[in-house]
Amino acid sequence: MKAWSFPFLAILLWAGNVVVSKLASGAIAPPAITFYRLVLAVLLMSCFVLRPAWRNRTAIKPQLARLALLGFLSMSFYQCLSYWAADTSTATNMSIITALVPLLTMCLSVWLLREAPTQGMALGGVTALAGIVWLISRGAPAALLRGGLHTGDLLMLIASLSYAFYSILLRKWPLGLPAWQSTYLQALSALVFMVPMFWRVPAAQARLDTATLPLIAYAGVFASVVLPVLWINGIRHLGPNRCSMFINLLPVLTAGLAVILLGERLHGYHLVGGGLAVVGVLASQLLRKPLWPMAVALLQESRS
Repeated sequence: MKAWSFPFLAILLWAGNVVVSKLASGAIAPPAITFYRLVLAVLLMSCFVLRPAWRNRTAIKPQLARLALLGFLSMSFYQCLSYWAADTSTATNMSIITALVPLLTMCLSVWLLREAPTQGMALGGVTALAGIVWLISRGAPAALLRGGLHTGDLLMLIASLSYAFYSILLRKWPLGLPAWQSTYLQALSALVFMVPMFWRVPAAQARLDTATLPLIAYAGVFASVVLPVLWINGIRHLGPNRCSMFINLLPVLTAGLAVILLGERLHGYHLVGGGLAVVGVLASQLLRKPLWPMAVALLQESRS
């Protein structure tokens, strides 16, 4: 298998998960599908990760608090918000906002990791922001001043910020654990967080039937187990920076699936807003020169 196929297939599965989020809207409560997908993912990973993790418990124990926070941010908070966002947002909008994660991660790194801001961050940030405003206002930015943000789009933006913060913490905290053990323990932690939320869901909104079981199966197996395997292999072959470029394909693949499976229609504001957002993210990743050369020296002094 060619190296590029690993991240490509991972993003394709991610796009499918956005569509699943939309299909789950109204069929099952967000905390319920998040809980069920975690149960399924943990059961599957237990088959091949539980024993190695137990043998490695001495190294794992000091990292439990960090693993718990990482699991909460990425597998419970992010996932729940994305399912709630699907109630009032389209799959296309959700994927475009999610594609901002690399840019949001770079911006947060300036604050949390004291990395020097780049020209790409400034240019890309302004361009991507213009694209998102154009997208969520449906091509009429003045409408935001009158009616405000769409709830689903705002929830998806908060979810993307959560995932960007998660990505920063992964870089800030060297856990020193095998990738599968880290993923497994994060899923276990997220499952613990979801238990009290799940018990508050009315039985009618947590039903398992022919409509919800396929959605849970996809989210629990393909999005929670197969996707990480592909992404880990992609990073191993291509590196994290080259892999992150594939996230730019998420809006395109999701839009295609949404048109075929959900009957969503593409409009001009999708193309303009989504295009600006993608260009902004690409600029942030490709233009690496410092925004202010003096900032590099100041940051280096603050670290010493």
